[in-house]
Amino acid sequence: MPTKIVVPELGESVLEATVGRWLKKEGERVRVGDVLVSLETDKVDLEVGAEKDGALARIERREGENVKIGDMLGILEETPATAAGPEKAANDQSKESPAAKPQQEPAVPIAKPVREPRKVTPLARRIAQEHGVDVSRVPASEPGRVRQRDVEAYLETTSDARPSATQAAAQPGALLAEAKMARMSATPAEQGSGARDRSEERVRMSRRRLTIAHRLVEAQHIAAMLTTFNEIDMSAVMQLRARWRELFKKRHGVGLGISSFFVKASVGALREFPPLNAEIQGSEMVLKHYFDIGVAIGAKEGLVVPVLRDADGMSFAEIELAIKDYARKSEVGELTLEDLRGGTFTITNGGVFGSLLSTPILNPPQSGILGLHKIQDRAVPVAGQVEIRPMMYVALSYDHRLVDGREAVQFLVRIKELIEDPASLLFEV
Repeated sequence: MPTKIVVPELGESVLEATVGRWLKKEGERVRVGDVLVSLETDKVDLEVGAEKDGALARIERREGENVKIGDMLGILEETPATAAGPEKAANDQSKESPAAKPQQEPAVPIAKPVREPRKVTPLARRIAQEHGVDVSRVPASEPGRVRQRDVEAYLETTSDARPSATQAAAQPGALLAEAKMARMSATPAEQGSGARDRSEERVRMSRRRLTIAHRLVEAQHIAAMLTTFNEIDMSAVMQLRARWRELFKKRHGVGLGISSFFVKASVGALREFPPLNAEIQGSEMVLKHYFDIGVAIGAKEGLVVPVLRDADGMSFAEIELAIKDYARKSEVGELTLEDLRGGTFTITNGGVFGSLLSTPILNPPQSGILGLHKIQDRAVPVAGQVEIRPMMYVALSYDHRLVDGREAVQFLVRIKELIEDPASLLFEV
């Protein structure tokens, strides 16, 4: 009996998606829970699984097509358990007489595919496909879920993984043969001139990347965006972290980074300068009396900004744990729409990539974004003497329609004061 594969509910305010990649081919048999196709939305990727055992009879919407909730993606043909196929052949062989079976069992047990429905993270599936590994054979460290580390552990302990195309090409023999074929196919003119590869490749942009592109251009077209800069002496924070690092990690299970200090400092400064925690709606300015701080994370598919909700009520440990969990989710593709929804102010840290100075772009409809940068030792005047201090440049981009230059400068000065005297953050809760 045919069953329609349809686009499920995508989340709050998300009405459209793009067909990312079909993980099953037409005619391929599937089991309940097998992921059939991935859908790309503006913020996260979603997986559509098989609701019944059967075969993928027909694919209706191809990769790259835009779809809406309820649209039909394909047809799943339910098949009886006795249908002819690889499984039936295997069962027939198992029913042969004992004489047909080998007299001696192999010394090394063969890993059998795990048949219960399991969820495979996108990163784990990609690594498995690159190495030719059947994910059904990979033992899961968590019930019902195969992660990147499970596939990597399986690759280290098994010899049945096929080398990826990149690995195969890296073999000396493969490289020599490839070079020889290239020379044979080149024209005399190309052989004599040492011609280089000038080929081009067209790659479809993911829906998230397209959305990022559109929103960044929109931010510059709509907002009157300006940026102001300052520098912060990080000595006090660095000393405090060095003093409490081991005890903090032992007690809370997470390191004491600099992000929690800047989240706390931002909340304190936002209390004093409300327009930076506001947005424009029509002819009105909406002032937010809560502090949902977005923390930008550079994921492989593009920048994501998960939100720390009610950050003013979070402790240092809670902030660090939440950021660590968001980073893990972004790496394995588990961020949800709820993780990314809203936000009243954003912090982005280009310093983790080595950036010394930059101008962050607003995250609409927010009116402010704080940019952090690399901590670098510099010579600075201190009480009439030159000292080497760990310094950081900070940047605040703001919407001049809501925020005057004076307020923006004072906001950044307040951030500087709070970070250079971190004990003062205790009074900003």
